[in-house]
Amino acid sequence: MAFSEVDVKCINTIRTLAVDITTKSKSGHPGAPMGMAPVSHVLFNKFMKFNPKNPRWMNRDRFILSNGHACVLQYTLLHLFGYPMSMKDLQEFRQLGSATPGHPESHETAGIEVTTGPLGQGVGNAVGLAMAQAHLGATFNKPGYNVIDNYTYCFFGDGCMMEGVASEAMSLAGHLQLGNLICVYDDNHISIDGDINCAFTEDVMMRLEAYGWHTVVVGDGDNDLNSIEQALAECKKVTDKPSCIKLRTTIGYGSKLEGTHGVHGNPLKGDDAEQVKAKFGFNPKENFHVPQEVYDYYHNTAAQGAKAEEEWNAMFAKYAQEYPDLAKEFTRRAEQKLPEGWEKSLPTYTTSDPAIASRKLSENVLTALSDVLPELVGGSADLTGSNLTRWGKAIDFQPPATGLGEYSGRYIRYGVREHAMAAIMNGLSAYSGIIPYGGTFLNFVSYAAGAIRLSALSQLRAIHVATHDSIGLGEDGPTHQPVETAAHFRALPNCMFWRPADGNETSAAYYCALTAKETPSIIALSRQNLPQLEGSVIQKGVRGGYTLIDPEDGKADVIIVSTGSEVCICVDAVKVLKEQGLKARIVSLPCWEVFDQQDQEYQLSVFPDGAPILSVEAYSTLGWQKYSHEQHGINGFGASGPYLDVYKKFELTPEDVAEKAKATVEFWKGVSPIRSPLRRAFEQKNVHTLVGVHH
Repeated sequence: MAFSEVDVKCINTIRTLAVDITTKSKSGHPGAPMGMAPVSHVLFNKFMKFNPKNPRWMNRDRFILSNGHACVLQYTLLHLFGYPMSMKDLQEFRQLGSATPGHPESHETAGIEVTTGPLGQGVGNAVGLAMAQAHLGATFNKPGYNVIDNYTYCFFGDGCMMEGVASEAMSLAGHLQLGNLICVYDDNHISIDGDINCAFTEDVMMRLEAYGWHTVVVGDGDNDLNSIEQALAECKKVTDKPSCIKLRTTIGYGSKLEGTHGVHGNPLKGDDAEQVKAKFGFNPKENFHVPQEVYDYYHNTAAQGAKAEEEWNAMFAKYAQEYPDLAKEFTRRAEQKLPEGWEKSLPTYTTSDPAIASRKLSENVLTALSDVLPELVGGSADLTGSNLTRWGKAIDFQPPATGLGEYSGRYIRYGVREHAMAAIMNGLSAYSGIIPYGGTFLNFVSYAAGAIRLSALSQLRAIHVATHDSIGLGEDGPTHQPVETAAHFRALPNCMFWRPADGNETSAAYYCALTAKETPSIIALSRQNLPQLEGSVIQKGVRGGYTLIDPEDGKADVIIVSTGSEVCICVDAVKVLKEQGLKARIVSLPCWEVFDQQDQEYQLSVFPDGAPILSVEAYSTLGWQKYSHEQHGINGFGASGPYLDVYKKFELTPEDVAEKAKATVEFWKGVSPIRSPLRRAFEQKNVHTLVGVHH
C-alpha cells in the first residue's frame, strides 16, 4: 500500500512532539520515539484494532512498550488518536500529578496496558497478555463467533534483551506457539553506555529462532514504510509461532546527535531542536504543533476502531442469544466479578482434623475452588509436585498441536522461570477475565521480586503460592531457607504477605487474595505438618491478625505474637509458662498489611497496653518492632538438617519460647505503664498529622 505525504507528516509530527515534550520537561528520552515513529505510525494506523473512546474494550489489540523510557512515543500516540490525553498533559510530562509520568503507568493513564520501565518486564507482560487471549479465545469462541481474537504487539530494545526476564518469557512463548504475539525489536545499537558493541554482540534473531519464533528483518526502519507494513502483514499470517521484526532504526533520527547515546536520555539542545523541526518541514520557532491533517488522519483511524467495537458488540449480542450461559460467564469475568457464593467452597477445619502442611492446605483450596472459579488460572515454576498447585482434574495450558494439553487448559507449566512467571502473571491479570496464580519456593520468589514490585505498583491481582517457607523445609539448608524474604515483601507497598498457621487461616488468605482486585498476594506455606488450632476461624483470619488464645481472666503477663508454623510452637509454650505461674496471650498475625488496615480500636484490642509483647518467627526480626517490645527470630542464615533439629538449633521450641517469654516478663517488670508499640505508633502518627507532616 502506498504511503502519502500525510503519512510522512504524521511521522515527523511524532518526532517533533518528542523533541518538544522532553525539552519542556528538561528530562526524558527523545531518541527512541524519534527512531520508532515510523513503525508506530504504520502499526497503529494499518494493523491495530482499538477504540480510544473505550480503552477497556475486551477484544482490543494490546500494545506494550517494554522499553518504557520511550513513553513520550506512547503518550503522543494516545493524544493524536483522541484518548483522554490532552496537549496540556503532554506539556506536563514528568510533572507531579500529571497523566504523563516518567515511565508508563497503567493505573494512571488510560490506554496504557501495563506499567513498564524496568527493562524486559514488558516483554513478559506481553507474553502473559497473549496467553490470556489464547486461553479466553479457546474457552469462549464458537464457530462464527470470535469473541476474543486480538493480537498483542510489543516494542522492545537491546536493554530488554539483555535482561534475563525477557529471555525466560520469550522461551516459553516459543514453546506455547503464541501466534497472536508480534514483537518489534528496536535495533538502534545504542544503550546508556554507548554502542552496544561494548557489551551486547549476540545475534538476537538467531536466539529467537532457537526459541521457536518466526523472525523478519527490516533494514531501514527510518524511512521504508512499505517494508515495515509488509513485515507486519507477514507476521500476522504466521499463526503457530510468535513473531519478531528486527527493525534497524537510527536513535534520535534527524538530530545532530542521531545514532549516538547522547540522544538516548537527554533532551535536545535548543539549536538542535530547531534544526530538526526545519529538516522535517516545521516552523523551528513553533512548539507543540500538530497539523490539522495529522489530527484528521489519526481521528479517522480512531473512528474505524469505534466501528470495529460496534460490530463486535452486535456480534456478541447474537452470541448471547445462541450461547447465553457462555455470554453471561464472559461478561462476569470481563467485569472482574466473582461468582455469587463462591466463598462457601473454601475449606474449613476443626481441631479434630489432622495436622497438615499448609502447602497441602493450599492445594485443598485450589481443588475446592477449581470448579466454582473458572477464572483461576495458574501453575508452577517446575515445582508442581512440591508446590501442590495442580488440582486433580486440571488440564494443562498447551498448544493443541503438542498433544500435551489445550489452550483452554488452566494449568501452566512455567518451567524453571520464576521471574518470567511473575511478569507473565501481570500480563494475565492485566488482560482481565483471569485471576493468575503461580507457585515456587518462597526463597525463589526473590528471583521474581522485580515483577512483583510492578504488580503492586500497577495494582494487579496476582497470587504467588510460596511453599517451603522457612527453616522448616529442613535438609535443603540455608540456600533454600528464606529468612529475609518476608521483611522484603512486607516493606513493599500494596502487597499482601500471608503466612497462615493452619487450614482456616489458609482459606482466609485465599479469600483476601481473591477479593483484593488491586493487590498482589504472596502466600507463604509450610512443608511440615501444622495442627489445626483452637480458636482459628476464617472470619478472624481475614482481619490479618487476631487473639488466638487468652487467659480466662483476660489478664496476660505476656503477649506472644507469631505467624505460620511458629504459632503452634507458641501455643505449646503457653502450657510451659502456665507451669511456671505465667499467663500468656497468643496472637496470630498472618498478614501485617491486612491487619494494619483494621481500625485503631481493633488493633489495640489485639495488642493492648499493660503487658510486654514478644514476637516469634523463624525469619529475620526486622520490622517486628512495630508490634512487639522484644523479638525472637533468626538474624542469620538457616542450617541444613532435619527440621526439628534445625528449630532446636535456633531455639524455636516451646521450651525456648517460654524461656524467652519469661525473660521478657522479667525485663519489663517494674515498668509502668507498659504501652503497646502500636499505641506509640498511633500517637506519633497523630502528632505528625497535627503538625502537617505526612508519610
